[in-house]
Amino acid sequence: MANHPIEALMKTTMESLKDMVDVNTIVGDPVETPDGTIIIPISRVCFGFASGGGEYTVTKSKEKDYENNTQGSMPFAGGTGAGVSVQPVAFMVVGNGQMKLLTVDQNANMLDSLINFTPKLMDKIQAFTDKKKDNNTNFNSEGRRSNND
Repeated sequence: MANHPIEALMKTTMESLKDMVDVNTIVGDPVETPDGTIIIPISRVCFGFASGGGEYTVTKSKEKDYENNTQGSMPFAGGTGAGVSVQPVAFMVVGNGQMKLLTVDQNANMLDSLINFTPKLMDKIQAFTDKKKDNNTNFNSEGRRSNND
């Protein structure tokens, strides 16, 4: 059995999509700034693909002409379509001995800032508790300071 014409349409479309997108579409090529900082774009890629076709009958008046020009199968009409959306979501910045992820979405920026701030917060809490131990200061049940002398 010969291949159906829709197979050729789908094969051509899929090969074209494969050529359009590779790993460099998601994680872009690094860009180096004059001060040596490297910026790497990170994107979200979305695809849409549709294919369809159908065979239709020939009217009696055209049937003889059609049979003389083809293999005798029914006429085929078909089409395919595809779409690609590339949306930047973040930039990885590497420089000065640090690596930061700068997100494009504001909500993600808040979460990223919180994650980046957590180690500093833990250091401050640790320093506060160490200082408190050094001062040998406690709080009584009323919330007032009392020295343990």
